[in-house]
Amino acid sequence: MTTIEFRAPWSQRVRSVTVLSLVILALPMLAVLFAPSQPPLLATVLLIAVPPLIVAQAYATRILGYTLTEDAITVRRGFRDTRLPLEGLRSVTGDVDAMRGSVRVLGNSGLFAITGRFWNRKLGWYRAFATDPSRAVVLRYPKRTIVITPHDPQQFIMRAGTFIKVAGFPK
Repeated sequence: MTTIEFRAPWSQRVRSVTVLSLVILALPMLAVLFAPSQPPLLATVLLIAVPPLIVAQAYATRILGYTLTEDAITVRRGFRDTRLPLEGLRSVTGDVDAMRGSVRVLGNSGLFAITGRFWNRKLGWYRAFATDPSRAVVLRYPKRTIVITPHDPQQFIMRAGTFIKVAGFPK
């Protein structure tokens, strides 16, 4: 089976949001540790435990890259991969403005990645597995839309199109 790997480079925005978020999440922990008086136990536990849990969750769901095979696109993630079958895929198109003006409904807008459910006027409801919106590739299925951001969008589109045609999708 043919396997093609694509990296998921971070945009400047993802880098900046990650650094800023890590600093902001560290502040309550430092405040508790260096507070002149001891805060209540519950506050101490929450301010020390919650920030690392947020970072761990975001790190576990970060986007490491994409693997394209003859029957699926696999979004390689930190903890668990997400498989997107080629069967049923109606179109694969590049659009640098695909994510512009999006509203995050549920997800992460930049701590290690841009993932989750979003909405904008252009795409409607969609799910993102992204690290650099300027490399957006839009995957359209009959009942869902997904945005991914491989390092070489044109190569990804060309290879995915070839696999779809060879397999005879859509059926």
